Amino acid sequence: MLGFLKHPIVFSVQINMNLVVLTVVGLLSRLWALSYPRAVVFDEVYYGQFLSLYMKRIFFVDDSGPPFGHLLLAFGGYLGGFDGNFLWNRIGAEYNPTVPVWALRLLPALAGALCVPLAYQILVELHYSHFVAFGAALLFLLENSLITQSRLMLLESILIFFILLAVLSYLKFYNLQKQSPFSARWWFWLLLTGLCCSCAIGVKYMGLFTYILLLAIAGVHSWQLIGDQNLPNMSLLCHLLARGLALVILPVAIYLSFFYIHLALLYRSGPHDQIMSSAFQASLEGGLARITQGQPLEVAYGSQITLRNILGKPMPCWLHSHKNTYPIRYENGRGSSHQQQVTCYPFKDVNNWWIVKDPGMQQLVVSNPPRPVRHGSIVQLVHGITTRYLNTHDVAAPLSPHSQEISCYIDYNISMVAQNLWRVEIVNRDSDTDVWKTILSEVRLVHVNTSAVLKLSGASLPEWGYRQLEIIGEKISKGYHQSMLWNVEEHRYGKSQEQKEREVELHSPTQISISQNLSFMAKFTELQWKILTLKNEDTEHKYSSSPLEWITLDTNIAYWFHSTSGAQIHLLGNIVTWMSANAATAAYVALFLWYLLRRRRNICDIPEEAWCQWVSAGGLCVGGWAMNYLPFFLMEKTLFLYHYLPALTFQILLIPVVLQHTSEYLCRSRLSKSMHSALVVAWFSSVYLTYHTFRPLTYGKPPLTKSQLQDLRWKDSWDILISKH
Repeated sequence: MLGFLKHPIVFSVQINMNLVVLTVVGLLSRLWALSYPRAVVFDEVYYGQFLSLYMKRIFFVDDSGPPFGHLLLAFGGYLGGFDGNFLWNRIGAEYNPTVPVWALRLLPALAGALCVPLAYQILVELHYSHFVAFGAALLFLLENSLITQSRLMLLESILIFFILLAVLSYLKFYNLQKQSPFSARWWFWLLLTGLCCSCAIGVKYMGLFTYILLLAIAGVHSWQLIGDQNLPNMSLLCHLLARGLALVILPVAIYLSFFYIHLALLYRSGPHDQIMSSAFQASLEGGLARITQGQPLEVAYGSQITLRNILGKPMPCWLHSHKNTYPIRYENGRGSSHQQQVTCYPFKDVNNWWIVKDPGMQQLVVSNPPRPVRHGSIVQLVHGITTRYLNTHDVAAPLSPHSQEISCYIDYNISMVAQNLWRVEIVNRDSDTDVWKTILSEVRLVHVNTSAVLKLSGASLPEWGYRQLEIIGEKISKGYHQSMLWNVEEHRYGKSQEQKEREVELHSPTQISISQNLSFMAKFTELQWKILTLKNEDTEHKYSSSPLEWITLDTNIAYWFHSTSGAQIHLLGNIVTWMSANAATAAYVALFLWYLLRRRRNICDIPEEAWCQWVSAGGLCVGGWAMNYLPFFLMEKTLFLYHYLPALTFQILLIPVVLQHTSEYLCRSRLSKSMHSALVVAWFSSVYLTYHTFRPLTYGKPPLTKSQLQDLRWKDSWDILISKH
């Protein structure tokens, strides 16, 4: 029974020393002097603000992308014991001793370092030699721009890591397809592909480009499976379902989980929540929640309410009125009704309060029991402070002459009579008997006499309107645009019939304590929409650039400058590698088209196996470059050189592929092969020399003299900072 003890237990382990060496050297290149400089470098000032908000659990919205990248940076800060107490107010600000700079930059550096062995493994999985794969990894190792971006608290290195890991995982999965489908390793690499794709998208939306590329490649491979008549129908169905599960359903679930963690951590109110809906704000601890918690849920006749416009553009605002009237005539000579102004005011104010009145009764208080207002109910809205009725009529709005003016009615004893009846339409109702609810209901207010809809035009009124936002009656309303939707934000049941007592009541805060809760999916939907649609005003930046400048490296970014020593850090690529990548791409496309044309004539210049390998490598590398580069020509946003780095990584992978192909299939004689090898050695030496030359601008040390800096300005368009002193 114990016979197995007679023999030793032996474990056999194979270690790829190429991978070990590349990983160690990659770590050394990215982790060396990682805490230098102890100052805020370029976009660290941007990401650092969100990092501090994470540490303090304060809600924020970053319109640049999803939260997973921020979560990873925050995790590094958490591991380092960062408390969030640092003022990220300017580039170059010195970090105080309590800021764990090394920990904040650690995860991007690790991700950047691991990209080196990933490049090696990708080419091995494409069935290229280990020598060629090693060359690709060395190009990653010696790429100055990738080193710079990896050594700072930035997201591009993390994005590239997940992109490359997704590509490697899919290649490993595909190579196992014929050997051992549905094995544990097969499932592992397939599921890891989906996981990495969702992580790449979760770091930055640029990850979506590679995800689409992998979906396209998986689609081609699935199409080939469908054409395999030796594959049973049930097995084919299982293959397709497995790919759908791993490459579609899993990434969606993982992506949702990023937002779930993000929202679970950021439960406190902050400055960013003002752009969110009232319901979202009320779900956060503090801020609006302190005002709205426990308000009566159902709006009743006699309720005192504030109405917030759903659109929130150009800024969040509330339906507002004040004693001032519209001018008798505007600057262009058009006349007005000279009625009391109604605007949308972007600040909380006592003049934002309105009373919901039953047109058939005079009382302005809530009866006992309360009579709720329902979808389709006719109401009058009485301004709480001035007690004038919300009104509209066939008079042109001050800035929107094709729409009706909105006012509070003043009886001037002329022919213009009051038209102050409004129909409440609940847009997000479940049935036609729904009750108008605080915060939750989105309503349209439709004028009974003219069918005009109460709407925010977004235009800013002149000085006579105190630059507040114009409110209009939209005569022709198609659909439910957010500018014509309103929700009750603050709400109380009115108790005072007398005006003076009511004014005191309106000035007092609402204080009851029952919370309003939103489901996760409701929060996710709103936050995702804000991220996609909320855009800062595009402003010119000194270091912004166009996609055409990226491929020729005609631009750079000065990340950091030391005021006394002159030491500086620049995002600047290894120009030899960049130009070689462009040449390799052009050479591949030319050769591919030549081979394709010749094959059409039944002339096969290379073996079928080599052709399939050539097509696979090109589809991945050239396709990855195009997918990560060309979309930027369609984007209307401020662009920087670092946006090109994911595309560059695919181009770099292509360089050794083209070099090996030219050596094996274009160099026919031994002499030409020897010359090719000599040229490759000379070229690679120039790559290393260029890396070493620009190393002081990559790491920020040692400081260079004025003449040395001038010598590094290989292109006139490069902005190398030279101190005047």
